[in-house]
Amino acid sequence: MARGKQGASSRKVTKKVVKNIPYGQAHIFATFNNTIVSMTDQSGNVVAWASAGTSGFTGSRKSTPYAARLAAQAAADSAAGHGMKEVDVFVKGPGPGRESAIRAIQASGLKVRSITDRTPVPHNGVRPPKKRRV
Repeated sequence: MARGKQGASSRKVTKKVVKNIPYGQAHIFATFNNTIVSMTDQSGNVVAWASAGTSGFTGSRKSTPYAARLAAQAAADSAAGHGMKEVDVFVKGPGPGRESAIRAIQASGLKVRSITDRTPVPHNGVRPPKKRRV
């Protein structure tokens, strides 16, 4: 009978405890299927994150504005626990959860200093799929 490694399971992984981050950035990635909200410090290190999937939604319910609002609320509350008070918001993607995620961050008590749209726009990139013949 094969045995596992002796010391592999006894090692504990400790999380970094980051406190007193007065201002940071909120990155909202809104796709058509999901919305991911990441709260970072000024240098881009992720402090807290949440998505519609981690908030308990599955399938097509992940792509709703309500799911995006709950995800943004969870990420903002977790970041506020690290001492974050002000954020710059960066939005990427065309999804339905863009506006509701921004409003949820504002409603959670964080002061929004600026909102920037970082959606990548192709300069005639890849060839589109063929037209459907129905």
